[in-house]
Parts: sequence; C-alpha cells; structure tokens
Amino acid sequence: MLPVLYTPIHREHEPSFFFVTGRFTPAQERIDRAEQLRDAAVQAGCELVAAAEHGLGPVADVHTPDYLCFLQDGHRRWSEIPGAAPEIVPNVFAVPGLQHGYPERVVGQAGYHMQDLASPIGPGTAAAAFASANLAADAAQRVLQGAKAAYAICRPPGHHAYRERGGGVCYLNNAAIAAQLLRRHGRRVAVIDIDVHHGNGTQGIFYERSDVYFVSLHRDPANYHPYFCGYAQERGAGAGLGYNLNLPLPAETGDDAYLVALEHACRRLAAYSPDALVISLGLDAHEHDPFKGLKVTTEGFRRIGERLGRLGMPSVMVQEGGYDCDHIGANLVHFLDGFTGGLRA
Repeated sequence: MLPVLYTPIHREHEPSFFFVTGRFTPAQERIDRAEQLRDAAVQAGCELVAAAEHGLGPVADVHTPDYLCFLQDGHRRWSEIPGAAPEIVPNVFAVPGLQHGYPERVVGQAGYHMQDLASPIGPGTAAAAFASANLAADAAQRVLQGAKAAYAICRPPGHHAYRERGGGVCYLNNAAIAAQLLRRHGRRVAVIDIDVHHGNGTQGIFYERSDVYFVSLHRDPANYHPYFCGYAQERGAGAGLGYNLNLPLPAETGDDAYLVALEHACRRLAAYSPDALVISLGLDAHEHDPFKGLKVTTEGFRRIGERLGRLGMPSVMVQEGGYDCDHIGANLVHFLDGFTGGLRA
C-alpha cells in the first residue's frame, strides 16, 4: 500500500493574494488543494501516515543559513516595522550576480531572498514550509528503508525555490531536499519534474553537479513562467554538463505529444540508471487548470504515471502545482493508479 504523508500544519500558510500582470488577484495556492489531494489519495486506497520529525538537517543540506534565518525570523521583524503589511512582500530586488553586500534590514533581505511579488510570507508561512519539507524528507527516508514509493502532499510546493531564494509560491525546495537526502545515503538519484512550469529552482540547485540528473517537461518558457529558465540548450555547467535535460513543450500540448516527450525522458533516465527517482508531481498540466499551459487530460495523467512506474525505480513523489480544484483529486488518483500499475507490470 502506497504511504501518503500529510500534515495539517500547511493550513497555517494562507496567502491573501497572487500578484499577476500588475494586479492583486485571489491566491490560487489555497488550503483546500492539499486537503482534496489527501482525501483523494485515501479514497484511492493509499495509506495516510504521519511523518517522523527529521529536524533542520535535510533542509540545511540544501538551503543557505542566511535564507533559513530569513524564513524563520523574517515575519516577526517585518511586523515590527510601523505600518507594514500583514505579509512580507518585497519592494526592491537584488540583481543576481551584482550583489555587493548582504542587507541588515528585513526589507532588503526580502528583496535578496525572494524572486517575485507572488509569494507573500505570512505569520504561518515558515512553519508550513518547514513542515512541507519534512514530509519530503520522510518520504525519502521511507524509500531508503525499502518502500517502493512514497507520496508527500507538500504544501507549499517547492520546485521554484533556489538555494537562497524563494518565489513562484515556493519557499523550500522539497524535491531537492528529498534528492539530497537520498544522495547522503549513497543512492544514485534522478529528479523528473512534470509540473507545467519549469522547475527552475531544482535545476539551479543541481546545475553544476553530476551526482543528480535533472529532467523537466514543461510549457515552453519563451512565453510562460518562469520565462528565464527551462530552455532546451540548458544542459548543465561545469561538472554538471550533460546532467540537465529540459523538454519544453508548445502551448496546449495534449496527451499524445506529451507522452512522446516523456518517452524520450524515460529513455534518458534509464540510460543514467538511477536507483532512486524523485518525481516533482505537478498536476497543473491539466486541460482545465487555471494557468492554461498544456492540455493533458485526466486519463493522460494515468498514462504518465504508468510510464514512470514502468521505470521500476524506488520513487519519492513530491507534490508541486495543480490548481484546478474540480479535477485535482481525480488527476491524482489516475496518476497513482497508473504508477502502481506500471510498477507491477
């Protein structure tokens, strides 16, 4: 029975807005996403289990001390500023590569550590982010202990978070935390990201490393978030050259074309021959998702899951996006059904 890890602590993170095209709009990263995924997994026959506490070690193995201190204490210091808004929102941004000092004031640190205006930090955001990361660590630990697969309902998601910078509604990179924990225990690791958005943070964390192979299928970033990363020519750098594979897809790509790209990805994964796989499980490539990137059907998610299952690799599934709450549960059930069927094949 597939273990599913969930924590109610995610409810402490309730962003009041999502900033897009110059406007504040209702947040898409809502509390009920995780609860619908939990209920759907249980109804599908999975086993809901509590995560053991893994402490800060797995998180600190990926993210910098400065960033973790900002997340842990930033909102308290922000709240001490007269007239400050209820959530941290940067009003100035560091230019990557051109920083010549680290700001002392939390306003400057917010611009140093955040990529965008779409990821407000409220009073419970840090607690939720650390609890989410702990689920990913526990799922990885279960695979290390012999589970064929484990699924972590991580909210907030993580794949846009870099080593010292959050954004894209992500704060801690759950997939990278799981992958790094597996590496610390000697596993040969690959990460495949099937979210509609490129996993730019995960790519950035492993881009110059040859010990984690990163693959991402996503909507072409030439006209889609995250815009600046996710192009096919990004193949890694230094020791990591050749260990990064991006497969950008045209807008409105449906099941059959997606499965062709996935088959290519799976052949490359098999050639790398990992003994553990981390799946960044975005469900926002769905045809009815509000971000309108691709047109994968609910049945398409079953086919995607089945193909990944047939790889036969011990797998940590880490929840990323998926914002169509009318279909997210069914999409998850179909993916998990396909995945477990593929494992048995």
